[in-house]
Amino acid sequence: MIPNMSTAKLPGLDVNFACSIQTQIMNMKIRMYLSLALASILAACGNSLVSSDSAAKKPAPIANAPVKIVLVSEIKFDKLNPARGDKSPQAGTVWGDRNGKEATGFIFKPTDGFSSPPHIHNVSYRGIVISGVVHNDDPKAEEMWLPAGSYWTQPKGAVHITSAKGSNTLAYIEIEKGPYLVRPPQMAFDSGERPINVDVSNLVWLDASGTHWINKVSDVASGPKIAFLWGKPANNQLNGTLIKFPAGFKGALHNYTNTFNAVVIKGQLDYQQSAKVKTLDPGSYFSTKGERIHKISSKADKESWIYVRTKGKFTVTPSAD
Repeated sequence: MIPNMSTAKLPGLDVNFACSIQTQIMNMKIRMYLSLALASILAACGNSLVSSDSAAKKPAPIANAPVKIVLVSEIKFDKLNPARGDKSPQAGTVWGDRNGKEATGFIFKPTDGFSSPPHIHNVSYRGIVISGVVHNDDPKAEEMWLPAGSYWTQPKGAVHITSAKGSNTLAYIEIEKGPYLVRPPQMAFDSGERPINVDVSNLVWLDASGTHWINKVSDVASGPKIAFLWGKPANNQLNGTLIKFPAGFKGALHNYTNTFNAVVIKGQLDYQQSAKVKTLDPGSYFSTKGERIHKISSKADKESWIYVRTKGKFTVTPSAD
């Protein structure tokens, strides 16, 4: 302990010098007090930052947004091109509004032997054959019939014809901006896009060993598979894929963003919704506008395919049992 430097107890000591010593001691005490106070403040800030950082690292809870399910038997069809009267193919919207300005998906339903006259569209579209066979190309092109599971694109402004064979031909059509209109070939223009026709036999499938979108399974070869069709999956960009679930599959499909549309292309998919199970035939649809884990399964005797339009990635997880 530093002794009290009172001048009364130190005879002969210069008063000014003693006062100077006392002032230095007081300054030392003040500095020590301030240092302790500052250390306490920094410790409190540090605890706050640690607490905040810990909170940021906690995984966000899954919202499990509401799901919309539309069975193919519930789809309402009307004339795709009313100007053609009874010769017009039918169309049933499953999401969006093809007569509005928004992105839209609908089921195309032509009659057996249908063939359109040469025409153009004001918007580009994508198509996937669900049943029957479809030919879509330049009017002078050699016929190339696309079976179920095949994929094609039609650029806006390009003259083409569309034909179909089969008593129950169905195709899923998708646009990114409406309205979807039919125009005469005299109004053709070059958008810079080029058409794509991919027969189902030319699809490239990836299993769990080739993509992180499928969680590992004991038998990779017989597990789910994905075929990337269009878009940029990185950085939450729009993209379209086909998913092939093997016969007897049970598991989950987890989407992470607010954009998710899925259409059954082949087989039958059982969808677990609360305590109920809905069986989705080809042409049926389910979607959500938020993150959700979809509990799904395939029939024991047949595989099932779905087409998915989403932003960013999703993951497919087979059940452990």
